[in-house]
Amino acid sequence: MILAFSMVAVDHADARRGGSFGSRGARTFQSAPPTRTAPQPAAPVERSMTPNTGQSNAARQTPATASRPGFMNGFGGSMLRGLMLGGLIGLLLGHGFGGMAGILGFLLQALLIGGVAVLLIRMFRSQSARSPAPAMAGKSSGPGSFAHREASADNFPGNPSRNSNGVGSFGFSRHSDAAPRPGNADEIGLTQPDLDTFERMLAEVQDAFGREDHGDLRRLATPEMVSYFSEELAENAKNGVRNDVSDVKLLQADIAESWREGDRDYATAAMRYASRDVLLDRASGSVVKGDDRPSETTELWTFTRQNGSDWKLSAIQEV
Repeated sequence: MILAFSMVAVDHADARRGGSFGSRGARTFQSAPPTRTAPQPAAPVERSMTPNTGQSNAARQTPATASRPGFMNGFGGSMLRGLMLGGLIGLLLGHGFGGMAGILGFLLQALLIGGVAVLLIRMFRSQSARSPAPAMAGKSSGPGSFAHREASADNFPGNPSRNSNGVGSFGFSRHSDAAPRPGNADEIGLTQPDLDTFERMLAEVQDAFGREDHGDLRRLATPEMVSYFSEELAENAKNGVRNDVSDVKLLQADIAESWREGDRDYATAAMRYASRDVLLDRASGSVVKGDDRPSETTELWTFTRQNGSDWKLSAIQEV
């Protein structure tokens, strides 16, 4: 059942731009801090041209988990092997089936006690692993947090960030509890035009991908991201389908973190948006996969710029 559900999850992720991919500079393989928009951890980057020179927290925990002996391989396994050996010796010495039955009864009790002990240990470990998360829930994500306001001609007259898809503007706000925290702060001082740019690019990138406009994709994204987009567009063309993404509307967003590496700036934004995302048959235009009704998606988009130039999309992570 676990394998079946994991295959379904991978299939759903691959239906849209192939999962989590791109580069976040030196933080490519680090988890972005949780935000109000994305309180759950984002999927780790699966494809990146950035070499993985260090191990993330998940990578450090995986070997320990894999090497941890199970109940049958540790003390429990030794105890069971000893009991079975004792039962066989008793049988050989003439105690017969009655002696073996006593051993089997004791064995059943030991299994029940061992099973309860294993369940308690796993419960305590899972509680300790989840304990830091509630402390972050509902908190502002630092001085870079911002909430979404719906866009309309009355609320934002002449707003340059408003586009044909009806995407509005980020409302940047600072909260009293938004003290800077290590690894969860706006370190470069993002401004309102930066946030408007991120919102505009959310719709423009998906529109360019749906139109299969490689020129616009090169303008909006890094060469690495363009290579991934082009790879999927080529795969769609080979399969005779086209990914149509329309009616993109931002619902909520905030900044997870922003930082500087040398002459390059990075900013990771958590964005929850609604869109129509379907696969269409190239010949007939009929829906091959997906639902034509709007669906909500939450993703982390990382943007980068060099020497103050225009922002470009450098990574997408599913939440």
